[in-house]
Amino acid sequence: MTGKAHEANETTKRTPVANRKFKDTVFRMLFSDKEALLSLYNAINNSHYTDSGALEIVTLENAIYMGMKNDLAFILDMNLYLYEHQSTMNPNIPLRDLFYIAAEYQKLVDKKSLYSSALQKIPNPHFIVFYNGSTPIDDCYTSRLSDAFYHATDNPSLELIVTTFNVNAGHNTELMSHCQILKEYSIYVAKVRSFAEQMPLDDAVQKAVTECIQENILADFLKKNQAEVIAMSIFEYDKVEEEKKLRKAEFDAGVEQGINLGQKQASTDTALRLLKTGKFDAKEIAELCNLPLEDVTALMK
Repeated sequence: MTGKAHEANETTKRTPVANRKFKDTVFRMLFSDKEALLSLYNAINNSHYTDSGALEIVTLENAIYMGMKNDLAFILDMNLYLYEHQSTMNPNIPLRDLFYIAAEYQKLVDKKSLYSSALQKIPNPHFIVFYNGSTPIDDCYTSRLSDAFYHATDNPSLELIVTTFNVNAGHNTELMSHCQILKEYSIYVAKVRSFAEQMPLDDAVQKAVTECIQENILADFLKKNQAEVIAMSIFEYDKVEEEKKLRKAEFDAGVEQGINLGQKQASTDTALRLLKTGKFDAKEIAELCNLPLEDVTALMK
C-alpha cells in the first residue's frame, strides 16, 4: 500500500463524529467557505475579485421551514446572488426564487423607509442553479417565471430569470477550468454515481471519498469533514431516489406532502445505512438524520 493510500485508509478508519444535520448538502458545505464561494462567483462572472471579505453571506437559515430553499445567498458590489444546487429537474425554481428574494428584500430593507419620499435602493438580483442530476440537460439554459403564467405574454409585468449550469463531469469545461473546487466536486459526484452502480451506496460513498483523498481531489475538505460528507452524500442520493419513486407513483402530485414523505423516507434509509457502518450511535444518527431518537432506536431492533 502506498503512503497516500495508507493515509486515506487510516483516515477512513478514524471517521470523526459528524455534528451537522442533513438540511445541508455537500455543495453548500463546500461553498459556504467565502474563498471557495468567491472562486465560484469569479468563474461564473469572468471576474477577478480577490477580497472575500467584501462578500456578505445573507442566506436565510430558516427558509426551509417556510417552504423555501436556497443553498447560498450573498451580496457583492450591491448585487444579490441566489445560488442553488439541484440534483433533480424542477420547473418551479423561478417561482420559488420569487418567494425567496421577496423574503431577502424584506429582511434587508427598513420597513419604515418604504413610506418615505426617498427611493429605497435594493441590490440587483441574480439567480443561478448548479445542476448535477442524471437527467441529461444542456450545459446552460434559462428559465423564466413567465413560463408559469396561464396567459403567455411578450411583456410580462413581473419577470424573474434563472440561469442553470450543468456541473456534471465533462460539462461546462471552461467554467470548471476557472473554479478548481467546482471541478473537483463534479469528479467526486461522478465517482459516487459510478460506484453506486456497482456496490451498495454506503460502500460507494466510502470508496469515492477514499479514492478522492488518494488522488488529491477535495482532499483537505474530505479529510476534515469526512463523516459529514459521507452522511450527507448518502442522504442526498437516497433523497433523489425517493423523489423519483414519488414522482412515478404520483405523477400529478409533486406536492408538499409527497416531498415531505420522500425526505422522511430518505432520512430513514440513511439512518439504516449509518447503523450498518457501526461508526455512529443512535443519538448521533438521530441528530444527523433529523429523526426522533425513538425512531432510530426502533430501527436497531
